Amino acid sequence: MNRALSFLFIIALMVSSACKPSAEARTSSPDRASARVVDDISVYRPTYPADDANAPAAARVEPTNHANAKVAVLMDSVASVNKNIRYAQGYRILAYNGSERQTVMNLRKAIIARVPEQKDYLTYQQPNFRLKIGDYFSRIEAQQVLNQISDLIPNAHIVQDQINIPKN
Repeated sequence: MNRALSFLFIIALMVSSACKPSAEARTSSPDRASARVVDDISVYRPTYPADDANAPAAARVEPTNHANAKVAVLMDSVASVNKNIRYAQGYRILAYNGSERQTVMNLRKAIIARVPEQKDYLTYQQPNFRLKIGDYFSRIEAQQVLNQISDLIPNAHIVQDQINIPKN
């Protein structure tokens, strides 16, 4: 028993001395704070000559023709190519995937009543009906509409799909 107490006392003494701050850390003199080395690196910074505000205006050259004719032709060709693009990768909301025709038709009517501005896509691949809603370029747009119809379809989710680009 006496040995066990001695052993515990030695362990406690070692732990307390290990956690004790050193003598150097305990003394905080103002001389130590001022002894920090501070390098002056301003000599290495580049210096630039100041612009002369009194310089004559004739010395400055102002651009006169900002648009290049070749650039305008290229931009027109890019615009005409972009007009022919009809599809893009985007997102749709998968509202229903199942085999019950009447259920999907009732759900479609409810969704059209809730968000009439969104286009719906009903496809049938035997034996399943798939109802997808909308054409969204970003997932955030799709999430906003999904929040509007989440009480109608609690298990609807967003899927990546090829979307139709609206012609405006």
